[in-house]
Amino acid sequence: MPDIQISEKLILLFYFLPIFLISLSIHEYAHALLAYKFGDDTAHRLGRLTLNPIKHIDLIGSIVMPVLAFTSGFMLIGWAKPVPVNKNKFQNPLKDDAIVSFAGPLSNLLLAILVYLIYQLISLGGIEVNNTFFNVFRLTIIFNIFLFCFNLLPIPPLDGSHILYDLFPNEYTAKLQRLGIYGTIMLFVFIYSPLWPLFMNLVNWLSNILRIN
Repeated sequence: MPDIQISEKLILLFYFLPIFLISLSIHEYAHALLAYKFGDDTAHRLGRLTLNPIKHIDLIGSIVMPVLAFTSGFMLIGWAKPVPVNKNKFQNPLKDDAIVSFAGPLSNLLLAILVYLIYQLISLGGIEVNNTFFNVFRLTIIFNIFLFCFNLLPIPPLDGSHILYDLFPNEYTAKLQRLGIYGTIMLFVFIYSPLWPLFMNLVNWLSNILRIN
C-alpha cells in the first residue's frame, strides 16, 4: 500500500475552514441580533438571524478565497455575506447603528475569550489535549482576535467605518462611507502597506494575552 503524504497546508486548511465559517457566522449573527433588538427586522425576515453558517456563507469570500489563499500562499482574504441593516428603523439611528456595528467584532473577541477559558478549564481538570484539539483552540483564539481588530479598522466596508461615522457624523466621514469599491481598494493598499506589520503587532500583542501553551 503506497505511503500517502498529506501536506501541512491541507491539514491546516482542514482545521481552519470550519473555524473561519463559524467565526464569521457568529459575527454576522451578532449584527442581526442587535439590529433586531433595536427594531430592525430586515435580517430576521431574510433568515439571517441564525448561527447556521449556510445562511451567511458567500461562495467566493467564504470558500474560494480562503482555499486559494492557503494553496497559493497569498495573504488570507475572506468574508461572509454582510447582514443588511436599515438604520432608519432604529429609534436612535446613530447610537443604535454604532452598537450594531460594534456587536460583530465584539462577538469575535468574546468567542476568543470563551475558547481560552474552556481550554484553561480543561487544563485545570487534568485532561490532556492532543495536538489536533490544541491547534483548533489556538487557531480559534488567534483568528477571532484578528477579526476583532481588523473589523474595527475605519476603512469601508469594515464595521469600523460605520462606527466612525456614527460617532462623528460629518461630511468627511459621510464621504468615507460612500467610497464603495474605492474603500475596498484602500483596504488592499493598507494590507500591503508598511502599516500592516504595525497592525499585526497589535493583533499579536492581544493574542499573547490569551496565549495557550
